[in-house]
Amino acid sequence: MTRTEPSLAGALLDRRYRVEDLIARGGMSSVYRGVDTRLDRPVAVKVMDSRFAGDRSFVDRFEREARAAARLHHPHVVAVHDQGFDTSADPENPRAFLVMELVNGGTLRDLINERGRLDVPLALTVAEQVSSALAAAHAAGLVHRDIKPENVLIGRGGDTGGVVKVADFGLVRAAASAGTTSANIILGTVAYLSPEQVATGTTTARSDIYSTGILLYEMLTGRVPYSGDTALSVAYRHVNDDVPAPSTVVPGIPAALDDLVLRATRRDAEARPADAAKFLAELRRVKAELGVRTATIPVATPPDAPRISRSVPAEDDSELTVPAIPAITEHSGPGPRGTQALPRAMVETSGHLGPPQAEPPTASPRRRPPLAVLALVVLVLLGGVGAGVWWFSAGRYVDVPSVAGLSREEAETALRQAELTPVFTEERHNTAPAGTVIRSEPDSGSRALQGDEVTVVLSLGKPVVPDVRAGASVEEAERAIRAMQLEPRVDAEADAYDAEVPEGAVVTLTPKPGTQANVGDTVTIVRSKGPPPTPVPDVSGMSRDEAFQALRNAGFEPFEAGKEFSPNVQAGHVVRTDPEQGSTPEPGSRVGVFVSNAVEVPSVVGRQTKKAVRILREAGFKVEAEKSRGPVSFVIEQSPDGGTLAEPGSTVTLSVIP
Repeated sequence: MTRTEPSLAGALLDRRYRVEDLIARGGMSSVYRGVDTRLDRPVAVKVMDSRFAGDRSFVDRFEREARAAARLHHPHVVAVHDQGFDTSADPENPRAFLVMELVNGGTLRDLINERGRLDVPLALTVAEQVSSALAAAHAAGLVHRDIKPENVLIGRGGDTGGVVKVADFGLVRAAASAGTTSANIILGTVAYLSPEQVATGTTTARSDIYSTGILLYEMLTGRVPYSGDTALSVAYRHVNDDVPAPSTVVPGIPAALDDLVLRATRRDAEARPADAAKFLAELRRVKAELGVRTATIPVATPPDAPRISRSVPAEDDSELTVPAIPAITEHSGPGPRGTQALPRAMVETSGHLGPPQAEPPTASPRRRPPLAVLALVVLVLLGGVGAGVWWFSAGRYVDVPSVAGLSREEAETALRQAELTPVFTEERHNTAPAGTVIRSEPDSGSRALQGDEVTVVLSLGKPVVPDVRAGASVEEAERAIRAMQLEPRVDAEADAYDAEVPEGAVVTLTPKPGTQANVGDTVTIVRSKGPPPTPVPDVSGMSRDEAFQALRNAGFEPFEAGKEFSPNVQAGHVVRTDPEQGSTPEPGSRVGVFVSNAVEVPSVVGRQTKKAVRILREAGFKVEAEKSRGPVSFVIEQSPDGGTLAEPGSTVTLSVIP
């Protein structure tokens, strides 16, 4: 039975999330409508049952699974915004909670209850969106483990009808890690469990494919393939029977759809599609072959509408409880049973999973068995129940060994000896030698289910600045740098001209490729600014026309900037340019040309003074001459000398006789 938890309506979790009305309550959690008071947005708040709070294994896995789910950003996945532990009610036993996207609408269970079986286009459209969500999860290394109609929400999507959103990634795995011996140890929903989940507890992406196949079967036929009086009998069917073709229940279902369902629900996991991406590709191929168009998904009205709008569903209350003597609760609502714990020891008989075999009837009259026999039967039953309780509460759990510092081979041996499955990944590390273990996830000392995967992170040693080819794109360089666990940086001031590398492509990296670095160090990407610009040519001393032609040949636009005096440049020839020669303005820039205005000083030595003065003034000079001592005088010396260049308007001094 589901334990009754006090309502949290009105509480403020983590001093941020205001809890409002209860949306749903199940065996391991309650879901409330809430408000994120910091961002002023509606949210769904899923509060885990208080019995999990003291279980360190659950807390650790709850945090890991919540963080992993929060990294999933997909239009068909219920977004996880936050997770935390609220201590306002009991500081010693904080209550775990998830904050999620609030989805207004109903669930696939509501739709099936309302319509019965769905038509082919609608069933394939829902399955396609569910598979799309699972494909994103599998690509991120997440396995859902509890695909069922209650975890498939259908939110209102505007004019195009409903949109499917898959909820509760990883929560079954988190709850399954709890070592508690109290009621409601959650493992999965029996009607959708894969054979390997029943037989060994192993879950992979292929387990989600099986559950999705059962989901598709139920949508096409209106019922799940297996039902029974007890959860154990249903579990037995999953392990020992092949799922029948949907057309055996609903004639007329296309053979291609039969094949798709049967391929997804093979008892041998290796015979199923490897992950949701591959199953999605097969589903779309069948959809195209049958000419089925995408259907508008109706939003079913939840049974308790209009009081609530569903967000993330709580688990069905019809769970298997494990008190002193385990019992199986009967299912009280429509649809298959909810999330349940199956004591595997109770269903193992004769080396295989199956219901206890009944004795063949006899014609002899019944006799009451002796009291000693009855007592022995009771003891055997109690022993079996005790073994089942021990197995599910503690017997399946092992401690993760410490593997930090070991080699890959040593770590694999240690984990397999502990009945765990190692999965190796690699990353750079500043101190751990290459090839040795940095850490494991979960950490050493954590409790894990037998057969669980343990991620072992191996060191690749210190990062090295990668050798990125000249001419590569910036995106290629960034990927190569990040692959080394370094941080790429683009700095315009570091960019350089290169005659061979196209503008915008990578010239080199700083520090140079091959340089050893520390994880997180910055590597600057040097981009090409294209070929170096042509410098302004030296045109000084050229005539104006010659200079203009030379500048045009270099790709510039020359113009007369003015006249300047130069004692070394004759009139009409170039003194200088602006920008100056050798500088590198942008191609096509205007370049000013300054032309000399120097005047050649006439030679007047030996001439009569009056005539000399006239010549110099006509040439544009001022004249200073010594005073003559006679009526006629002659120039015997001048400064500056004749033939030299002087600035217009400057003074020429004359010495005369007598």
